[in-house]
Amino acid sequence: MRRAVLIAVAVVVTIVAVVFAFQRKLVYFPSPGPLPSAQEVLPGGRDVRLVTADSLLLDSWHFETRDAPATVVVFPGNGGNRLGRVPLARELVDAGLSVLLFDYRGYGGNPGKPSEEGLAMDARAALDLVDGPVVYFGESLGAAVAVELATHRAPAGMVLRSPFVSLAEVGSHHYPFLPVKMLLQDKYPVAERVSSVDVPTVVVLGAADSVVPPAQSRAVAAAARARLVEVTGADHNDEVLLSGREVVDAVVSVTPRG
Repeated sequence: MRRAVLIAVAVVVTIVAVVFAFQRKLVYFPSPGPLPSAQEVLPGGRDVRLVTADSLLLDSWHFETRDAPATVVVFPGNGGNRLGRVPLARELVDAGLSVLLFDYRGYGGNPGKPSEEGLAMDARAALDLVDGPVVYFGESLGAAVAVELATHRAPAGMVLRSPFVSLAEVGSHHYPFLPVKMLLQDKYPVAERVSSVDVPTVVVLGAADSVVPPAQSRAVAAAARARLVEVTGADHNDEVLLSGREVVDAVVSVTPRG
């Protein structure tokens, strides 16, 4: 019996050690480059390069619209690269807004490895490129990045799509058998941080989200004192949550006019 217990403990310890060592591979799922030029994906687009505080050069795309009242900085989720956000950029440009699509370190062929600290630096570098009023749009993990930046420089408005309360909370939901809160290196305490941000904010969620529990997005909306938009039947990566009418209207609603 004692031997069996020792074996079980050894297995658990091994699993925990492996998860701790490779946890960021369970959080970040970057798609590599190379990517086409901005002009190829949307007419008038410009290739731009961000310079981070730790001297990384990050390739990005800037879509400028004449007389736009604001620039929407898109903070991507944890998967893919900026090419997958082009449909959103197209809709926002059609709505009369300028858009900055950037990739974090390690995404879209950019150098570096993603981490909470690294993505915060990437977000600051993106903001340095934009003049005039700015609206933050953060999707899922990108909502966490946007909120962290908003605690340092408040935007004119902010849209958080499918935000989680914290990385530990959403991690515990998916891995209830692991001591997630003890293991995590990256925390992303979204609800805690957003409570100190006082800007017009909309939270958009899919009522059938299987990645971020809708209850967590509702909790973020409450902490942010935000308007809540629930899209019936929508799952986390459904097109309606990527570039649908509800998402675009939410961005337009927090954009300053005149």
